[in-house]
Amino acid sequence: MLFKDIPGLKAIKSTLTRSVKNSHLAHAQLFDYPQGGAGLSMALAFATYINCENKQEEDACGKCASCAKMEKLIHPDMHFIFPTATSKKVDGKTSEAFLPLWRTFLIENPYRLLPDWLDEIGADNKQGNISVEEARGILRKLSVKSYEGEYKILLIWKPDIMNAASSNAILKILEEPPEKTLFLLVSDQSDKLLTTIISRTQRITVPAFSDQEVREYLRKYNANEAAINQAAYLSDGNLSEALKLVHEDEDDRSTWFAGWMRSCYRYDVSHLVKLADSYDTMNKEKQKGLLEYALRLFRDMLIWSHGAGDLLRVPEEELTFVQNFSKTVNFGALEKMIEEVNTAHYHIERNVRAKMVLLDLSLTIAHFFERK
Repeated sequence: MLFKDIPGLKAIKSTLTRSVKNSHLAHAQLFDYPQGGAGLSMALAFATYINCENKQEEDACGKCASCAKMEKLIHPDMHFIFPTATSKKVDGKTSEAFLPLWRTFLIENPYRLLPDWLDEIGADNKQGNISVEEARGILRKLSVKSYEGEYKILLIWKPDIMNAASSNAILKILEEPPEKTLFLLVSDQSDKLLTTIISRTQRITVPAFSDQEVREYLRKYNANEAAINQAAYLSDGNLSEALKLVHEDEDDRSTWFAGWMRSCYRYDVSHLVKLADSYDTMNKEKQKGLLEYALRLFRDMLIWSHGAGDLLRVPEEELTFVQNFSKTVNFGALEKMIEEVNTAHYHIERNVRAKMVLLDLSLTIAHFFERK
């Protein structure tokens, strides 16, 4: 992973490369980033730059022996600790046993989330964890001198899920680190870390991707521009979510939502029943996704109703719909619609029959419209 492979975020990249050039490397750094952001990819690019044999002004060379090994994640001075769980695919419980799967997972896409990793290893709904035994074993991994690079580097992904015993074991190592060793803690939920761990790290705050950065990245996948714009709008800087959205088949949420609202406006009960039947056949993630899309558009309509249209991030394809729809409901009705959709989302998450949830929601929303 090189810095140039990560869209945007020039300020963070510049800060990291400058710290290496000026030899101002804190022994423990916390990459604090939003879900689906660039925390993990940025830490990998940083590690690649640190041990690159021919550093360029803004990036690693990508060609030397060190960079070649980092590209495949097989550098002998690069170590990983990450959540694991009992798996049918792997006979073992430590990160070491899962390394082949981990390398493939990261190389394919470094923007995914913990549930994606647990699915990858076949955890069968088990929760991932970093055991205290693994945390205590860090010193064994780092007790010898670096083989090839200037530094030994340990990247810990998702330290926020460690229990108290594991966190305390990590804390002791951070207090007395081995010589020429760097710890890169990568967390999208840093609020769950012990404050004592946070206090012993230098925090690198990695912001969410902008809509434009998400769009530029998605264009590499040859998706149509409408799908790219909708994915950027819905993902809100979460590149993991954006990639899922742009790869979903036949998932034009805007068309579905517009048809649903028109049927509610007309109080077309027959069509609303058919929509509920269709909704019932979808998987839960798609059901939730449609409701989340509805919530987002309803909130955009509230913003438009307040005369703050300049603040809208909605793609042009949906903007006309937002403007026209806002004329059919008043401010109070929009607030009630948001409340009803939130309730429906809660029920879907708790496995209430989807057909009943959507039909009830549709008939309730139908009463909020101002019909001429």
